[in-house]
Amino acid sequence: MDIKPDTHKEIKDVNVPLAYVKGQPFLTIPKDLYLPPDALEVVLDSFEGPLDLLLYLIKSQNFDILELPVAKITDQYIQYIDLMQELKLELAAEYMLMAATLAEIKSKLLLPKIDDEGEEEDDPRAELIRRLQEYERYKKASFKIESLPRVNRDFYLAKKVPYEIIKKNEEYQNVDLEKLVIVFHQLMQQTKFLSPHDVKKDFLSVREKMTLIMNKLKKDEYIDFKKILNFKEGKSGIVVTFLAILELIRLALIDCVQANYDSSIFIKLK
Repeated sequence: MDIKPDTHKEIKDVNVPLAYVKGQPFLTIPKDLYLPPDALEVVLDSFEGPLDLLLYLIKSQNFDILELPVAKITDQYIQYIDLMQELKLELAAEYMLMAATLAEIKSKLLLPKIDDEGEEEDDPRAELIRRLQEYERYKKASFKIESLPRVNRDFYLAKKVPYEIIKKNEEYQNVDLEKLVIVFHQLMQQTKFLSPHDVKKDFLSVREKMTLIMNKLKKDEYIDFKKILNFKEGKSGIVVTFLAILELIRLALIDCVQANYDSSIFIKLK
């Protein structure tokens, strides 16, 4: 069927917009529009090496590795290499080496076979097939390992926070003198049930106790009030220790703090 000249002209004159910007059609490319050479990106499958690329080409077309069609695979491999070079992608030397290996195998298969009596000609594909099979086994094993649950990815281990860390993170409040007297009275009551078997020690002065307490606080940031006391020293030792603590508080060298009303009292340096 012939097309009338006017109809043909009408079809030819139809302009399809290249793009729409704010609802306005653009029929031609603006003269001041800059298009960088790499404006269009082609996303390709990433391969871990030439064997990975070969295995992909074989599996994507359901080829049998043992019956490797070298001619087809070589052509497709070379096409892929050329494509990556056109896209200015850097190629490792091993990709080019594999291309040369495939070309060599392909050329050997195209050569006429010479029948030598008593000698079997080696298949030039044998070594490549062996490498592909080995790589496929490793790849399957890596996928299996990757699917296993992994710590800090699929699950997390519960961690027990040490008591010292919890203690440092608590908000302490100062202890008043009345609370210290109550604790001192309770400790004095406990000494009634203790019968020290040590030989009587020399009396410690308040100043010596103050020095001992300060030395301990230089090693530990917080010390439990009860651990400062030595019950083996008897009531006199507890009294001296208590007086030393009061003197250090008066001199503004230490503080007595606790997390809440019912918790233990701790001593710390100011």
